[in-house]
Amino acid sequence: MKKRFVAGMLFMTVLCMAFGGCGSTADKENEKNDGAAESVMPGAEASTEMAAGDTDTDNGVVQLKVWSEEDNFDMLNQMIDSFKQKYAGEAKFEITLEQNADSDTKDVLLGDIHNGADVFSFADDQLSAMVAAGALYPVPNADEVKNANLEEAVSAASINDTLYAYPMTADNGYFLYYDKNVLSDTDVQTMDGILAALDAAGKSFSMELNSGWYLYSFFGNTGLEFGINDDGVTNYCNWNSTDGAIKGIDVAQSILNITTNPAFISQPDGDFVTGVQNGTIGAGISGVWNAVSIKEAWGDGYGAVKLPTYTVAGQQIQMSSFTGYKMMGVNTYSKYPEWAAKLADWLTNEENQTIRFEERNQGPSNTNAAASDAVKQVPAIQAVIAQSEFGKLQRVGNSYWDACSAFGDTMAAGNPSGQDLQEIMDTLVDGITASTAK
Repeated sequence: MKKRFVAGMLFMTVLCMAFGGCGSTADKENEKNDGAAESVMPGAEASTEMAAGDTDTDNGVVQLKVWSEEDNFDMLNQMIDSFKQKYAGEAKFEITLEQNADSDTKDVLLGDIHNGADVFSFADDQLSAMVAAGALYPVPNADEVKNANLEEAVSAASINDTLYAYPMTADNGYFLYYDKNVLSDTDVQTMDGILAALDAAGKSFSMELNSGWYLYSFFGNTGLEFGINDDGVTNYCNWNSTDGAIKGIDVAQSILNITTNPAFISQPDGDFVTGVQNGTIGAGISGVWNAVSIKEAWGDGYGAVKLPTYTVAGQQIQMSSFTGYKMMGVNTYSKYPEWAAKLADWLTNEENQTIRFEERNQGPSNTNAAASDAVKQVPAIQAVIAQSEFGKLQRVGNSYWDACSAFGDTMAAGNPSGQDLQEIMDTLVDGITASTAK
């Protein structure tokens, strides 16, 4: 999801660490060689001494540490058990699970790369920073992995045609949730239709407008440009453009028209779910992570589709989105990089992506798993797939987030000071394109 890239100085620091060698110690006395993986919190144990390319085992045991979100532990233990059975005749394993938020993987890993996990899950927007820091062990069986996964997921896990991670899910984006008891199929095609119907029903539309993750939806398909520069740190942006069929102030005015509608609410993603549950929200923008809660609240009324169009400069423009994928990476400094790569490959293969879908409702990136009838019957996953046609991979520099947050707050409040819209757009672009160098 929506996390920020570290600044260039952190890149240089970690690169210096990478060339400065490695080495640390660990106490593994209480770990077991068989059965389910032990689950501990980050930092509860130091890692073994890690040296890239060292394949010698400790007393004949391959020791691997895996980072994942705690909600996945039961499922991962099953996968790890099957991995041990698969390779039982080749090695003995001590595989430890540690809790780590996928959104924090980059920062935690680059903060202490030599003591990091051997295998870890993360969102695709963190890939560039970790590759720049030399933290990721390239996928050895790249052709096999590429052929097994969706092209977009492979692209998200690659830099300059080198595959650096194993695609795992293809559902890390956002779309429209709506209550079918309140909104019709026609209503949800346009933002105008949604707001009019919700206002008439005494319900609200929810969106986290002051998040750059969601705010991008208004700009992505307007012809205005935004992206990250070749330095991987700073951004280019012309959202304040005074030329073209759609100008920056046109988008700003359209956003104000939406936020000043009595049916619109700008609030955090978690509050959206609360509103669905208490009956005050009839539609909103979010992702698959809230699908279970929303389905439970709306029951047969639960609906999910691509984002609507919205009115800008007299046109109906399809709302865009940041698309996202999750993947498994291998630490360059793993003591057992080949075994770590085999484990990452195993945890993301077709069988285990199918298990992820069945147990955690996570949309697979594996081509065969994604094509199953069961996946096709999940509205949230189909909605994120449909929206991806109008989306863009999230590749942004750090300065984007705070600039968008300030702009979103102003727009959500209805521009209470009456500031000139061109000035507002100029300030937004100045913030987005600001250098993060110290």
